Amino acid sequence: MSSTAPFVENAPAKVNLTLRVLGRRADGFHEIESLVAFAEIGDSLSFAPGDELALTVRGPNAEQAGQDADNLVLKASRALAARISGIRLGAFVLDKRLPVAAGLGGGSADAAAALRLLARANGLSGADPRLREAACATGADVPVCLDPRPRVMRGIGEILSEPLNLPPLPAVLVHPSVGLATKSVFAGWTPAVAQYDPCDPAALARMTRRDDLLQFLTRQPNDLEYSAIGLAPAIAEVLHALRSLPGRRLARMSGSGATCFALFTSAAKAIEAGSILRAKYPRWWVCASALGAGTATAS
Repeated sequence: MSSTAPFVENAPAKVNLTLRVLGRRADGFHEIESLVAFAEIGDSLSFAPGDELALTVRGPNAEQAGQDADNLVLKASRALAARISGIRLGAFVLDKRLPVAAGLGGGSADAAAALRLLARANGLSGADPRLREAACATGADVPVCLDPRPRVMRGIGEILSEPLNLPPLPAVLVHPSVGLATKSVFAGWTPAVAQYDPCDPAALARMTRRDDLLQFLTRQPNDLEYSAIGLAPAIAEVLHALRSLPGRRLARMSGSGATCFALFTSAAKAIEAGSILRAKYPRWWVCASALGAGTATAS
């Protein structure tokens, strides 16, 4: 590959299988605990080294992505450049396939893909600590997206477990075309009364059977669900539709919403559920996908 040929990375969607909000810190941020997995679907980002840092956004959800100057791809690139003198930047092209402000970490996944591309183009090791520093400086969800494999997130997202080899979970993802601001959803959070088992990485690592993992997940919450429904009642409609699907084992909101997901015991059942939902709710974004380790590198 020549020095000017484009590099390409996938930016897989992040799904919060669980989400506990443990409290609000003095600085206004919230401490969380979340088991995260990645979908087979996502955005795609290409990069051609050059003299100027630039970004072009295209794809079905390009208009939702907002101003280029606010894009996390550029923010992450500048954060890395601030830490590595003389790093070569260039032009990014983002194929925006995921819905925006949807609780799927799309912007964070794009930023993480940008950091991986810059590392490849500049001969940096993926373990270079400056990549993680730039990820943390860009956004709370960027560190976990840097190496998109299942993990437990803690703190505000910067404390990560080792990767977990979880069994893939057939799922259908649904977004009702309603955007939610993460800050607003957290502002409406109230402490949960119920007690739940913590996400213990050692215990999760022993869950090699899909049924064991599904049973664990059914006992876990998303603590932001009620706040998000108050801001976007369409989420309750999505959850009701998901919980009515044949073969559904679990239905839950991802992250701060508005995307929700249902889990199934087989890919065939997830694909069938997606077909049912697309026929009944043509305005919703619906996608069947396995949840597990995302595919980071495209070429």
